[in-house]
Amino acid sequence: MNSVIVKNLTKSYGDIKAIDEVSFEVKKGELFGLIGPDGAGKTSIFRILTTLLLPDSGTATVEGHDVVNDYQIIRNKVGYMPGKFSLYQDLTVAENLDFFATLFGTTIEENYSLIKDIYEQIKPFNNRRSGKLSGGMKQKLALCCALIHKPEVLFLDEPTTGVDVVSRKEFWEMLGRLKEQNISIVVSTPYMDEAKLCDRIALIQGGKIMSVDQPETIVSNFPKSLFAAKGANMYQLLENLRSDQAVESCYAFGEYLHLTMVSDTATEKEVTELAQSYHPDEFEIKKITPAIEDSFIRLMREQKEIRETNHGK
Repeated sequence: MNSVIVKNLTKSYGDIKAIDEVSFEVKKGELFGLIGPDGAGKTSIFRILTTLLLPDSGTATVEGHDVVNDYQIIRNKVGYMPGKFSLYQDLTVAENLDFFATLFGTTIEENYSLIKDIYEQIKPFNNRRSGKLSGGMKQKLALCCALIHKPEVLFLDEPTTGVDVVSRKEFWEMLGRLKEQNISIVVSTPYMDEAKLCDRIALIQGGKIMSVDQPETIVSNFPKSLFAAKGANMYQLLENLRSDQAVESCYAFGEYLHLTMVSDTATEKEVTELAQSYHPDEFEIKKITPAIEDSFIRLMREQKEIRETNHGK
């Protein structure tokens, strides 16, 4: 059974198409990631699925209920943690929790087994105003409030943005434990390294879904050999390789350049000789395994080429 079904969803703001014919499904009990940069359309999708925004066209259901017609039912079945901290900053931790529990006609005690892990971490700060909490503690409080009524589906919009590395790791560990309780979790993030922590992901850019699959499957579908290059003058090397007709793509990636060749049979030796012809100084070439970022960049480039081809017709 699917917890979330999205079919051909579109949403525009004036001339800007934020969501462009988006379709995907989230299975019951799955941890599903919507992966893409700022402005990709993630938040608009979340607002439609949590019944805060109406789509222009297309359909979406959450736990079998239509987001337009059954919005009141859906609001009792979902937990939503927006990207921006949206709890009452003047209320204490305890007051925020009590407020959200009362809103849904429940208590902390009734759902303690579900929120125990998170609640015990924030309990020492019960009397502190939520606006005075650290980023990591704000995140845990917001998650606790989103879970207070035992939702069937949890929507988390960029929950780890602006949070330190340790808190990010702790947060994903909490999500793993929540998933074991058969809650369907839909999380959006701009961090590509978080993609591998999801059961399945949808890569989104410019309001369009580019690929939906398991993270390892998306990476394994990378169609070319990928090479990493490093030299004394990186910018010059990038310019030279990009202008060479034998090179299919070349882009900066951390301290290296990542490149693919037009030829499917290109070897490390051939790439080394090519780089050496431009860059006789000391440099390094090695064949590498693609990461999610490489797949994302490739799919983005392919999408752009399709768009330019269609625009030229």
